[in-house]
Amino acid sequence: MLNIIMSIAVIIVFSTISAGVYFLKKGYSENTKMKQFLHLNLKVFIPLMVVGVLLLIPDIAMAAESGSDSSGWAYIGAALSTGLACLGCGIAVSNVGSAALGAVSENEEMLGKTLIYVGLAEGIAIYGLVISIMILGTI
Repeated sequence: MLNIIMSIAVIIVFSTISAGVYFLKKGYSENTKMKQFLHLNLKVFIPLMVVGVLLLIPDIAMAAESGSDSSGWAYIGAALSTGLACLGCGIAVSNVGSAALGAVSENEEMLGKTLIYVGLAEGIAIYGLVISIMILGTI
């Protein structure tokens, strides 16, 4: 069942990418068709991911209970630390990157300074990755 859900999710992702490329090459000015397609994909993709995660968690918990160690919880912790850090990094880079682009468009000499701030925002993802490597190193 989980393989079917993940296969459908992969098909949705690739269809979204190909539809985006198709609609952009066609030159739709208002992109109403692309917006409708993306809304439909999000309405299908997000519930598929939630169901996939809900189907996966009991297997990990049973694997953790069958053994004496709690490696299943360690895997969940490592995944959450990386995933949430990358989510926070994406939010930070979107805000900092748009402000940096505005500053560079007004004054081109600001490029070096703004790249430092974008790099600091990207560092959040590295911190999450380091924590997940530390968690996986204890297993």
